[in-house]
Amino acid sequence: MDVTDATFESAVVERSRTVPVVVDFWAAWCGPCLTLGPILEREVARRDGGVELAKLDVDANPRVAGEFGIQSIPAVKAFRDGRVVAQFVGAQPTAAVSRFLDALAPSQAELLAAKGDEASLRKALELEPERADAAVPLARLLLGRGDCQQALDVLAKVPGNFAADGLAARIRLQMAGVADVEPAFAALDQGDKDHALDLLISAIRPSRHERDDLRRVVVGILDELGADDPLVPASRARLASALY
Repeated sequence: MDVTDATFESAVVERSRTVPVVVDFWAAWCGPCLTLGPILEREVARRDGGVELAKLDVDANPRVAGEFGIQSIPAVKAFRDGRVVAQFVGAQPTAAVSRFLDALAPSQAELLAAKGDEASLRKALELEPERADAAVPLARLLLGRGDCQQALDVLAKVPGNFAADGLAARIRLQMAGVADVEPAFAALDQGDKDHALDLLISAIRPSRHERDDLRRVVVGILDELGADDPLVPASRARLASALY
């Protein structure tokens, strides 16, 4: 599809949150562009909707071309989740274009994780044991039916992930019978993250030995909310005050 300065945001940036979008920055006078274009079209078509192609004429659409610093064409940029994740400049042979596109397609484990049911989540972790997007929801399912130790075993295979660390800390607190934070977890399960964060941060006291696990729970919640959520800045400030 052809995109313009006016349609780029919706047709490329927003669309890439659903499916990878490859943008071919080209111009009619550019010989290498005319060579690369058909290769891109053919290779994208072979992927049967797994990747989409957008073509932007840099002469007719200078604003977007300028925003992305296009100085030499053909230039190809791949978008996923609203941002550029891969790119190249200049005409490339079919094999190189094919490898470029293959790297954008979601893996089988990613597709399984997106399904969200227990069988798919388990299969995703068999394929890629450190996938947080499968481990965290599976651990939540296990926690929901009382399989706390199994949930911890799943999360232990996802190092360095704030959401996984936070959920594991919550499970440890529940297994230890820390009763005064149960209202916070109940609020969290009901979707009231504002109240849950208020209760959890209020429970963090300097002398408390569960202090670090409480911090991990709060950090995990904030990580899942994302930096753009209005709850995050104030909660981070309150957490810092409680800790230091």
